Amino acid sequence: MIAEWGHIAQILALIVGVLLAIIPMVGSYRGWLNWMQMARPLAQLQFLLVAIAFAALCYAFVQDDFTLSYVAQNSNSKLPWYYKVSAVWGAHEGSLLLWILMLCGWQAAVSIFSRALPLVAIARVLAVMGMISVGFLAFIQFTSNPFETLLPFYPVDGRDLNPLLQDIGLIMHPPMLYMGYVGFAVAFAFAIAALLSGQLDAAWARWSRPWTLAAWISLTIGIALGSWWAYYELGWGGWWFWDPVENASFMPWLAGTALIHSLAVCEKRGVFKLWTVLLALSAFSLSLLGTFLVRSGVLVSVHAFASDPSRGLFILAFLFLVVGGSLALFAWKGAAIKSRGQYDLMSRETLLLGNNLLLVTATLVVLVGTIWPLIHKEIGWGTISVGPPFFNLIFSILIVPFVFLLGVGPLARWRRQPIGQLRQKLLFAIGLSVSAGILLNAVFGDVEHFHAALGVVMGLWVVICTIQEILANQRGNDSLIKALGKMSRSHWGMVFGHLGFAISVIGIALTSTYTTETDVRMQPGDSQPLAGYTVRFDQVGQLQGPNYRGTGGEFSVWDGDRKVAQLHAEKRQYLASGSVMTEAAIDAGLFRDLFVALGEPLGGDAWAVRLHYKPFVRWIWLGALVMSFGGALSICDRRYRLARRRQPSQITAQEVAG
Repeated sequence: MIAEWGHIAQILALIVGVLLAIIPMVGSYRGWLNWMQMARPLAQLQFLLVAIAFAALCYAFVQDDFTLSYVAQNSNSKLPWYYKVSAVWGAHEGSLLLWILMLCGWQAAVSIFSRALPLVAIARVLAVMGMISVGFLAFIQFTSNPFETLLPFYPVDGRDLNPLLQDIGLIMHPPMLYMGYVGFAVAFAFAIAALLSGQLDAAWARWSRPWTLAAWISLTIGIALGSWWAYYELGWGGWWFWDPVENASFMPWLAGTALIHSLAVCEKRGVFKLWTVLLALSAFSLSLLGTFLVRSGVLVSVHAFASDPSRGLFILAFLFLVVGGSLALFAWKGAAIKSRGQYDLMSRETLLLGNNLLLVTATLVVLVGTIWPLIHKEIGWGTISVGPPFFNLIFSILIVPFVFLLGVGPLARWRRQPIGQLRQKLLFAIGLSVSAGILLNAVFGDVEHFHAALGVVMGLWVVICTIQEILANQRGNDSLIKALGKMSRSHWGMVFGHLGFAISVIGIALTSTYTTETDVRMQPGDSQPLAGYTVRFDQVGQLQGPNYRGTGGEFSVWDGDRKVAQLHAEKRQYLASGSVMTEAAIDAGLFRDLFVALGEPLGGDAWAVRLHYKPFVRWIWLGALVMSFGGALSICDRRYRLARRRQPSQITAQEVAG
């Protein structure tokens, strides 16, 4: 009965979405106040209905309601309750319902926290989001309904959740990733509303920026969680493989990073208006492209959902409709929008534009590298592979000018920056970062490793330039503490964002260069050297879990005569599916990880064992957290809070005519 109510709520949400897409938009052009005022309650009602549907599906999983086809295919009575909850988004139908829940949640948040927006603007923003929700609710209702039943014949027990997904990382990763994906729909809707009205000004950028930052934070954390999960769960010890589905999340992140910087320039200087709108359209379009790649069945990936071609065609048609329609509107309305600010070639605006262009270039590289094998195969040219060597080479080239501009940009002035005023700061930063980077690389590894040294130098360059920018705020007789206290939260957000990026760059450079990997044959009692440590295989034993059985290996790690870690690695076989999974054992630290994974049994007591020493790998995810913290600080900036407290402006004839 609960499942039926969920299905009814899903249908009602589709109907409310149609009303949300039509009534406020028509009202904004007719000047009908009552119709425009319907936008907020309709958005909130739709979120409530989708939340009811999602809660009903969760209840069906927890209660082992195998009359639902989706529950029977993705759960099992022996599954722990927390994995039953995560199984809701463990496959196509439920994850899409979570996607829609996130979208409607963003809608409701915009309706509640954007009281400062003119009524015309909020009506159009929510109407555009309503149109997007209609597309996905129609998709889930007619091609991917999670509430389809198996009555009157249904199984006694379910097939079980994919063992790869039975992990704490996959409980948190998809919701955060989807929140980021869908959050760019808000920036997209703001851009469409601004194009419709023809009013792209500082107020528009100020309204859009906190929502864009919130989406970017969610996507950053989601990508970091996915990388962390792949690192320890797949048993291979890597943190990024340029998998097509990984790339599908990375592309909107790159475009979103460019967008938040472009919005800052648009807000402060009134320039880059059309460029900013194009980035907003691109970020969400790339999110939709990622949805198509994951769910169409065109990709083979550990992250992809197996789907039939009809679902892929539906999403592809919706993708063309959204992208084509938004670009057509951009071409129609964009010519009338002019940027008012002026700036010289050497200025902060130019440097930020240069970084934007590099980010867009990186996005295009990932896009081409991801879809070119698909195009190559479809036009009959055979199968090709675009893998890590291609992406690593291109990004190694792009990262150097990007990091240089990232350091210089905050030091430069708006409008015009005399190069003589920067020369001393830049020479100091270059000298200190190069010398310190080479020295630190020699301490941690081998000074002859160019890429490691370059990575450390780039990270230190950003840190030193950021410190110089902070010190430049100290004026007159102000103490440093007083000067730091005067910095806005948005300014601090930029500082932490750049420092987080520097931390990740250093982590990537050092762990990529100095990782030690070895696959060895070991049996209990054997020892193996690993990067100055000794790993001893102590014993092996059988284990029994709630829905699996397997073998566990005990390993001790020694630094001379001192025991530094006791590790427990497992090889599990899941009872319902028969799948065999590797559970790696990791001794994690701020400066290094020791990684042990059991491979296949080799006869007798011997096992294939994978051993890794990974220095500074945690810095990659630490940097992502620091970047996210910086974004959160920017959202809390005082000017955004003040904007929410102002009363909405009155509707003008110009707004209605726009």
